[in-house]
Amino acid sequence: MDKKKNSSPTGFQVLNSAALNKGTAFTVAERKQYKLQGLLPPKVITPDIQLQRVLNNLRRKQDNIEKYIFLTALQTRNERLFYKLLLHHIEEIMPLCYTPTVGQACKEYAHLYRQARGMYITAEDKGNIKTILNNWPHKDIKVIVVTDGERILGLGDLGTNGIGIPIGKLTLYVACAGILPHQCLPIMLDVGTNNVEYLHDDFYLGLTQRRITGDAYHDLVDEFIWGVQAVFPEAMIQFEDFLTPNAYALLNKYRNKVLCFNDDIQGTAGVALAGIYASTRISGLNFKDMKIMFLGAGSAATGIADLLCYALQQEGLTESEARQRLWFVNVEGLVVKGRQGLLPHNKPYMHDHEPLPFIDAINAIKPQVLIGATGVANTFTRDVIVAMAAASARPAIFALSNPTSCAECNAMQAYAWSQGKVIFASGSPFPPVAYNGQKFTPGQGNNVYIFPGIGLGTIISETPVITEDMFLAAARTLADQVSQTELDKGMIYPPLSNIREVSVNIAMAVAEYAYKIKITQSARPEDLEQKIRDYMYDPEY
Repeated sequence: MDKKKNSSPTGFQVLNSAALNKGTAFTVAERKQYKLQGLLPPKVITPDIQLQRVLNNLRRKQDNIEKYIFLTALQTRNERLFYKLLLHHIEEIMPLCYTPTVGQACKEYAHLYRQARGMYITAEDKGNIKTILNNWPHKDIKVIVVTDGERILGLGDLGTNGIGIPIGKLTLYVACAGILPHQCLPIMLDVGTNNVEYLHDDFYLGLTQRRITGDAYHDLVDEFIWGVQAVFPEAMIQFEDFLTPNAYALLNKYRNKVLCFNDDIQGTAGVALAGIYASTRISGLNFKDMKIMFLGAGSAATGIADLLCYALQQEGLTESEARQRLWFVNVEGLVVKGRQGLLPHNKPYMHDHEPLPFIDAINAIKPQVLIGATGVANTFTRDVIVAMAAASARPAIFALSNPTSCAECNAMQAYAWSQGKVIFASGSPFPPVAYNGQKFTPGQGNNVYIFPGIGLGTIISETPVITEDMFLAAARTLADQVSQTELDKGMIYPPLSNIREVSVNIAMAVAEYAYKIKITQSARPEDLEQKIRDYMYDPEY
């Protein structure tokens, strides 16, 4: 029998491969090597000119959704050029390929659909999930981002349209921490949708049935989790945009068994804690003496509180003393003892206090930090900001809800209503604000500062689980990377242009902790930083 020779891709195989394609930047020698002569325009274009061309074409688009579609097409045509564009112009491009544009893109995903991306595991696949996972062509998967689409950003149940979130998050893993693109896998768990609009939309791409719940739901997720362990044993699983009760149930069930975390609970917590740490360098307050109030009591808010409680205990407080620093307000007012209908994750934060509405609660408690994670726009009114400015000389305001349309307030409102006193951060980006002769640069409390570095650290250290101390280390590391110059501008996060260095440092902190407590069986490399940098994906040709 004749043995077939191994052949490298040539011609249109190369041009149609996102990972291999360089387009008009292929050199004369490469065109001969890959049999591309005659298949490309004759002039060899430098990568810099290529980059400028795509940037010019992108900027010609008037609508952000059209820009999102353009970037998606570029990513599937020329992967390295896409990531080079994202890295070189991250403050301009990231809001287009992720928050806030990704929210609208998800709502319209079925109508914008062009090409299959990621995997879909459905309620009809019970008993067959491992076989389906084996259909993915790459086996050395390191990071999986999975959602069931029930609570996409602040937009609610988007069903399979929510696949845009895992796709976008993994784009940021590659760009911001250098995770290799082929080692990333976005997955949609399609368990149905309760969004009536989608159930009657002929363009909708998911199961046209209401969501499965209870044992049927948890059995399906369980089969998925253990299927991943069998097919992709080195993969870290990031749970993304699950409804709060399911988010906590899944995290609590699997966090000590497999390599996983929930970004809405733990990633958001790490970013918020880092922002609070950094804010103390402006306010001069002691972290352990601060009182912090949350508007909203879902998974993001209580996840932040849980990490803050842990961090306060590391400062010497008892658990009871730590919880006394953390106060919640939801639609019914201050969360106090005797309240009915609270979920288990809320109950540790019930205080022995009279019930109060939001503004009255601020006036009574006098918090130095206010964190919004409501998913509801304009809930930080003028009266709220004025009350916070009266409660503290330099109050920190975190309007974390995404996308921009769901932000509790915008940067201009926060600075103007407080007469320039607030330290402000938001989930979506806002431009610098000029107020009363001062220029403020609002911070973006985006999880992108945390989760890419966490993922990179787990890959390098080969840790089998992710601990709370790793998020604490990540938060401290992130806060330490804000310079005095940046603090003087009102910034409590480093500029996004530094995101790869941020991720390297967080990865080092995560890996060092894994080696320190001997949670991993891999040996610490002599030069840990160099090992991290050697692994990272470089999009340059």
